[in-house]
Amino acid sequence: MAGQLNPHLLLAVPLAPLAGSAIAGLLGTKFFGNVVGRKVSHTATILGVLIALIISVQTLLAVVDGATYNGTLYTWMTVAGLKLEVGFLIDSLTAMMMCVVTFVSLMVHVYTIGYMKDDDGYNRFFSYISLFTFSMLMLVMSNNFLQLFFGWEAVGLVSYLLIGFWYTRPTAIKANMKAFLVNRVGDFGFILGIGLLLAYAGSMNYGEVFAKRGELAQLTLPGTDWMLLTVACICLFVGAMGKSAQFPLHVWLPDSMEGPTPISALIHAATMVTAGIFMVTRMSPLFELSDTALSVILVIGAITALFMGFLGTMQTDIKRVVAYSTLSQLGYMTVALGASAYSVAVFHLMTHAFFKALLFLGAGSVIIGMHHDQDMRNMGGLRKYMPITWITSLLGSLALIGTPFFSGFYSKDSIIEAAAESHLAGSGFAYFAVLASVFVTAFYSFRMYFMVFHGEERFGKADAHGHDDHHAPAAAAVAHGAHDDHAHGAHDAHDDHEHHGLAPGQKPHESPLVVTLPLILLAIPSVIIGFFAISPLVFGDFFKNVIFVGENHKALEELAHEFHGPIAMAVHSLTSAPLWLAIAGVATAYYFYMVNPRVPAWFKDKFSAIYTLLDNKYYMDKFNDVVFAGGARMLGTGLWTVGDKGLIDGLVVNGSAKVVNWFSKVTRLWQSGYIYHYAFVMIIGVLGFLVWFMPFPFGK
Repeated sequence: MAGQLNPHLLLAVPLAPLAGSAIAGLLGTKFFGNVVGRKVSHTATILGVLIALIISVQTLLAVVDGATYNGTLYTWMTVAGLKLEVGFLIDSLTAMMMCVVTFVSLMVHVYTIGYMKDDDGYNRFFSYISLFTFSMLMLVMSNNFLQLFFGWEAVGLVSYLLIGFWYTRPTAIKANMKAFLVNRVGDFGFILGIGLLLAYAGSMNYGEVFAKRGELAQLTLPGTDWMLLTVACICLFVGAMGKSAQFPLHVWLPDSMEGPTPISALIHAATMVTAGIFMVTRMSPLFELSDTALSVILVIGAITALFMGFLGTMQTDIKRVVAYSTLSQLGYMTVALGASAYSVAVFHLMTHAFFKALLFLGAGSVIIGMHHDQDMRNMGGLRKYMPITWITSLLGSLALIGTPFFSGFYSKDSIIEAAAESHLAGSGFAYFAVLASVFVTAFYSFRMYFMVFHGEERFGKADAHGHDDHHAPAAAAVAHGAHDDHAHGAHDAHDDHEHHGLAPGQKPHESPLVVTLPLILLAIPSVIIGFFAISPLVFGDFFKNVIFVGENHKALEELAHEFHGPIAMAVHSLTSAPLWLAIAGVATAYYFYMVNPRVPAWFKDKFSAIYTLLDNKYYMDKFNDVVFAGGARMLGTGLWTVGDKGLIDGLVVNGSAKVVNWFSKVTRLWQSGYIYHYAFVMIIGVLGFLVWFMPFPFGK
């Protein structure tokens, strides 16, 4: 079915979720009179995303058969020959992203019916997540920088709304403001990169900019000897650092766990945080012309992969463990980008979307069963009470650590091998970092697994650890068997003085089907999709003429020589370092938390300095508070004191008033009412004119 795709059908992909969002947000909220109820709201939004998924799957099948589309749907304006347009570029990369975004979004929508059942903001939440889906689809389907930037900012805006969804909680407000500000830092670099390309390519259309890549590669930034493309690509990557939470712009993502669990799965695992990975992959024709930019990407990704993984080993909040895991895996993807293995990065983006969404939603199911308690120190032994949550979470963890034949194995091992084959500056450190991260990932993943599902039952005890940080909707406990006296309104759920966790004698139990069905459906691709997708996506022609790799970047070519099929790859891994490092990580976690629980306390005591460093997250938050926030406060105070009070109020406003006052007082002296005073002024004036116009030397 080679040929052009139907643009009107493609337009329905982003517009269907937008329509669902409008129904739930406009007709289902108090602001507009709550015309429709909860059932209509979730039905409209789920139907919209389902329509988008069906068309996305059809589009993917058509693209596999050779169909494409690249065209303008609407011209917004034309300024001095520059066209600002809305258009779609549908190729294999876009079609795959459309399917991932819509499938994960659909699972989150269904899951939300159970998770947010008794929350006061039920309709508003569905409106937000459907609006986010629209924004993400506009981003990945764009064929120009203007629409890309629109989608980029739109997902940031909706993320702000979702992180601060429980807006009565100070921690949520602080978290969404933090996410907003950090992303603005990245977006500043992003728009500078777009501006440079626009200034020298004269267009915002991808194809037209890529066509001039040879000319752009010959230019230098005015006033410097820096390659223009290097500066532009690094600026674009700064945007990716913010959106994809790369060091040092990673600090917003762990705090974003303040939002409800469904958005953690949708935004901070599967879609929004991968926007930066997608963008760099789309811009591969430009990035391939700058080894310097690729080296920067490689090193930043390596730092993020390893050092964010270390922080995951310290967390006791179940959602924050998964959040730091997300940071680490995004680092893996970024390393692949830096090694010019773009197809491997996107492959890991896809596999990670499934198993990380599964782990987040599994964590949410545990939180429901634990009556909003997220502290893993109060769990244990949940395996027999929550069998579906247990088995799906185990499958997600096995995929995450790279167990052979699971989806994560094929993508993670390919990234490690790509780093080993890269010869760019920084590739040695990157290879060490991603290899060491295998052990770290296995350790924190199964530390969480053992603490939650195995061992002693630590819930329902009077000496339970505090849980006043992160809570699921309190009223959701009613629907899942908790006592009514623990169920309060959605806003009361976030009162720090409310009891969270199971009361003595209470037992957790499995979540309802509306929660467990998405877990099962996400577990299937988490296990099998890597096996079937690695050959066409990484070593086949799936991304042909979409992703460009320079002739001097041989990492992916070397991987292709060593690849002999998914089965052979899994068998070969039995003798490779990553598998044994993963096994060592699982074994260490088992010994520390199942066999000899005193060991972690011993490590904490003996290595207190390292523990303190990790517990304070490398002091990045404090550094930002002192240097950037403190510097901004000092600058603001200085501008207010010198600029506002001194210059504006003191000199301009009050000063001008004083001048007028003085001038009026002087003028008043001549307004005496006596004719001879007026005559004297007239004579002086005439004398002044005579002197002024008299020839030199008396006049001018």
